[in-house]
Amino acid sequence: TAPLRHHHAINRGERAEAVMLLMPAWTDLASGDNGYLGVKLANVFPDNGEIGEPGVQAAYLLMKGRTGEPVAMIDGKKLTVWRTAAASALAVETQSAFEKRFGVPIIETMGLTETAAQILSNPLPPSVRKIGSPGIAFGCIVMIQNSEGEEVPHGVEGEIVVQGPNVLLEYLKNPEATSATFRDGWLRTGDLARMDEDGYVYVTGRLKELIIKGGENIAPREIDEALYSHPDVIEAAAFARPCDSYGERVEAAVRLREGSRVSADTLIKLCNGRLGSFKSPDAIHFMAELPKGPSGKIQRMKLADVLPV
Repeated sequence: TAPLRHHHAINRGERAEAVMLLMPAWTDLASGDNGYLGVKLANVFPDNGEIGEPGVQAAYLLMKGRTGEPVAMIDGKKLTVWRTAAASALAVETQSAFEKRFGVPIIETMGLTETAAQILSNPLPPSVRKIGSPGIAFGCIVMIQNSEGEEVPHGVEGEIVVQGPNVLLEYLKNPEATSATFRDGWLRTGDLARMDEDGYVYVTGRLKELIIKGGENIAPREIDEALYSHPDVIEAAAFARPCDSYGERVEAAVRLREGSRVSADTLIKLCNGRLGSFKSPDAIHFMAELPKGPSGKIQRMKLADVLPV
């Protein structure tokens, strides 16, 4: 399911001529919505009653902290595939943990409001599905460009841009925003990624969220995924702090599984082992809940303002 203001469920449901049900709010997501739209999914957690089919990373992260024997069923039939609307990039560790727990493959996709849902999608089985990638271009043309608007070679990081009949024409009565978003007919998504030789795209971060430490660009998602590799980390987000020595330093906020006694030092050592000391957080902040937007996406840019120095 997805929050009511998240158009993915409505858009895809209408295209598939599917039955769409209004469901009670899953208040654990703290999204502020009055309900979730989607197909009813029963008995996912016997100790927690019935819930709806999650469609955003926040739901998968919440499941990481649950206990109980999982049984994924719809109308008495075992669910065979889950699909994510990709409100934010799905961490590899989160996806792997979910699939191991439920025995159900996730088909990760990526879309924007400006493109009326998907621009990328992993193919359905038995076609190749690559964990860590939201897939290949679907119904549009996707390219990775550098800051000058030139296509970059496979494996090189750049910005995701898109063209196609599903792309908006303009922002209503906002020519400045339209001009800033389009370049030579391409919609600039603001997402950083690389594309492999098979056309699969791997999202590495957001342009505006890059941490620039000592002149080096650090993608926060690298740090997020290192933190998610710990089984007790339910939510994680790295962010930048101003620093006199390097311009910016790396810090991170995490939410732990209830009852966990994991220390900040343990998580920093984990990052050191996976990323090296330069990219690892200088400080870890523990939070009961990370700030999120309406779709359940963690609002990374707010962390520096709400957490103590």
